[in-house]
Amino acid sequence: MAKLYFSYSTMNAGKSTLLLQAAHNYRERGLHALTFTSALHQELHGGRITSRLGISAEATVFGADDDLFARIETEHGQRRVDSVFIDEAQFLQPAQVWQLARVADRLDIPVLCYGLRTDFRGELFPGSAVLLAIADTLREVRTICHCGRKATMVLRHDPSGAVTTKGAQIAVEKSIYVSLCRRHWEEETGRWPRR
Repeated sequence: MAKLYFSYSTMNAGKSTLLLQAAHNYRERGLHALTFTSALHQELHGGRITSRLGISAEATVFGADDDLFARIETEHGQRRVDSVFIDEAQFLQPAQVWQLARVADRLDIPVLCYGLRTDFRGELFPGSAVLLAIADTLREVRTICHCGRKATMVLRHDPSGAVTTKGAQIAVEKSIYVSLCRRHWEEETGRWPRR
């Protein structure tokens, strides 16, 4: 029986690297793996899933209005789909997460989603919230803060380099984000008054 998987972390933990390796493993064995990435990253990566390690692969772009179940079902009707990989899963709409659950449940195709859990304000992304609620398997991909503790939070810098806790939830420029442990995130954002 196929499952819906969610591998989550902060920025720069290696989620895309893990996705690319897993998709490669399917393809190396002659299996058909579909890969999707968010349209929000199309300008940065041109419809590719790209790892900081320098590896990348072509991907199908999904937008907020796409019916992912319908797209995958159509592909599956033309050529058997053995797995579906979703990069930047935090940008999924809640309805799209349910569509992907139906791909696992109704089409019996495993769906592996990779994305951020929380934003720079410490709040769940809507897509991540639904994935955390309904995924069959959750996996935390770990990275570390500058202090050596596990990084669980993301800090955003504005164009001048100052820490910000305001603004739109989504800004795709990766260079403005830093992964921190909760302690240092609270200190940097002013949520814990320094004495």
